[in-house]
Amino acid sequence: MTALLELSGVHAAYSGITVLHGIDLAVEAGQVVTLLGPNGAGKTTTLKVAAGVHPPADGRLLLGGRDATGAPPRELARAGVCLIPEGRGVFPNLSVRDNLLMMTFTGRSREEIEDTAYARFPALKPRHAQHAGTLSGGEQQMLALARGLATDPAVLLLDELSMGLAPMVVAELYEYVADIARQGVAVLVVEQFAAAVLKVTDHAAVLAGGRIQWQGHPDSSLHAELSTYYLGSAT
Repeated sequence: MTALLELSGVHAAYSGITVLHGIDLAVEAGQVVTLLGPNGAGKTTTLKVAAGVHPPADGRLLLGGRDATGAPPRELARAGVCLIPEGRGVFPNLSVRDNLLMMTFTGRSREEIEDTAYARFPALKPRHAQHAGTLSGGEQQMLALARGLATDPAVLLLDELSMGLAPMVVAELYEYVADIARQGVAVLVVEQFAAAVLKVTDHAAVLAGGRIQWQGHPDSSLHAELSTYYLGSAT
């Protein structure tokens, strides 16, 4: 099957300093792929390359098998790539409804966007008039997901969905993510904490020092790899 998103031999740099060294990673439709690794490993840069926010110094970005290397973020967004960055990305001084209203630029009506958002995230409906900044952290992430899904993405990129949230809330959010993937969306998740996401992960990769050190099905061997690259020891 042709991957919806593929990074092939990707290198990336900041101010001449290379931070990604030949990343090879693919995400198929209906699949949740999780990129794990310690702080500074290059995980967020990988997402930025996939979203067109940071151009690769070398290598290729492919969407549905077609070369999209160097395409600007707006063009990739039109092609179906949606990035939800670390920090939730909602407008705190606007109501939930107004946050959703802004997504009508996609061509969908306000009613359609709201109906879809509240059907997927019922906790948002009774808070439709509430300022987004006063929502709980989990509710803000739900709103960020609802805004992103209003673009009807083919590829969903998530950066540290669990940040600052209680484990039970994180588990609920990742169940939503698994449901999104089941609808045929290719999902690439960046996480620092493996336990938060592995239950819904189809394929995992461990990134350290700007290189993918291991990838495969998230089984018992993954935990030894994580110990090696997080702690410097496999014990």
